[in-house]
Amino acid sequence: MTAVAHEPLTPAEGLLETFLALDTPEGFRAELIEGEIVVTPPPDGDHEDYISLIMKQVIRQSATDMDFSGHKGLKLRSGGGCPKDHAIPDGTFAPARLRLYRGADPWMPCEGVAMVAEVTSTKPKADRETKRRCYARGGIPLYLLVDRETSSVTLFSDPENDDYRQLCTRPFGKPITLPEPFAFELETTDFL
Repeated sequence: MTAVAHEPLTPAEGLLETFLALDTPEGFRAELIEGEIVVTPPPDGDHEDYISLIMKQVIRQSATDMDFSGHKGLKLRSGGGCPKDHAIPDGTFAPARLRLYRGADPWMPCEGVAMVAEVTSTKPKADRETKRRCYARGGIPLYLLVDRETSSVTLFSDPENDDYRQLCTRPFGKPITLPEPFAFELETTDFL
């Protein structure tokens, strides 16, 4: 019997392998963002309420028939020699005709995703900055951020490299326009 020599893993490959082997407690989310493993606890009820309000409006009012997932992870490009980012948005929207959420793999490529949504939680800086950069690098056209600390909703658009070139922020209670393929005004009065 001969031993098989294996190439040693690079630090980035070792980190990715460790991340993919994680067994997190039920309800917790593990993400690999910019070379750091981030584990977050289950969301609170208000967090889930915001996502539900957004999802219902998008499904009912979008110009394009949309599918929604709150559990499917995205494999995103990363920068600086880090392994590929793996993020789980609070909400992912994609045209229904693409059927992107099929398959057993909990991680999917971001091609075809129309918008991701996040609601700030215990680490708002991650949603405001780190995840924003990840989604922009992934080429996701729209990133909707519900910021509970500032009582505002921001729509980031026009991704280029590590960020979005445009943003529109509205206070809770004021509508925010979602462009094509959604083409409607998202009402935020119920966010108050």
